[in-house]
Amino acid sequence: MYLIDSHSHIYQKEFDNDRDNVIFRARQCGINKILLPNVDRESIPQIQSVCNQYPDYCYPMMGLHPTSVNSGYQPELEYIRKQFEDTRYRYIAVGEIGLDLYWDKTFLREQIIVFEDQLKWSIDLQLPVVIHSRDAISQVVECIQRVGANLLRGVFHSFGGNEEELHLLLPLENFMIGINGVVTFKNSTLHQHLHLAPLNRIIIETDAPYLAPVPYRGKCNEPSYIVEVAKKLAQIYQTDLEEIAGQTTRNAETLFRLF
Repeated sequence: MYLIDSHSHIYQKEFDNDRDNVIFRARQCGINKILLPNVDRESIPQIQSVCNQYPDYCYPMMGLHPTSVNSGYQPELEYIRKQFEDTRYRYIAVGEIGLDLYWDKTFLREQIIVFEDQLKWSIDLQLPVVIHSRDAISQVVECIQRVGANLLRGVFHSFGGNEEELHLLLPLENFMIGINGVVTFKNSTLHQHLHLAPLNRIIIETDAPYLAPVPYRGKCNEPSYIVEVAKKLAQIYQTDLEEIAGQTTRNAETLFRLF
């Protein structure tokens, strides 16, 4: 059984003292790739270091996270864009990008500009996008449609929305739905309607160190815990773990062209 953790921040300081063991446990669980989304300028050397240390296992993305956007976004955005010119690294996606209206709506206008600019990069670079959306599904969909839904492909990372929000995403046929530990939470209703999304539209992730699944709630999340997400999906889709692992792995490999 092989799995791909399609969204993990194991380059962060939480893993600095235990990263080798975290990778070892991931390999032992059958995880054969871990994909690393960028956040801002400061996270770039961390991602590059981890990818250098674990080549052909950890794969980098490049983007500017919406919570890192403010009125002085332009130099940061230009710096991020230049990273794609660094031939030492093959960035597999533009991400993590999107809109976040949960914490602060002060820079909504700037977030939209930065998000749409990065969507346009993905078209020019022929790369998928990894979208962060918090309290902003409808606005994110509007941005995608404005830039060109038929020209874009990607994943809605960490989806935990209601049935209405899922129905907003399903018509975007070039986009996957990223599922993590949220689906195991007792207060989540995701398990009630996720089956409306076909399994060939699902990829799985941890978002480590965040959102550890049951039975690890409250702990630092890590890639090996993704097995619990796969088990929950097997219940939702009324199939076995092998089918979940096989289909979600194929989905991730196709989206990110990990061949």
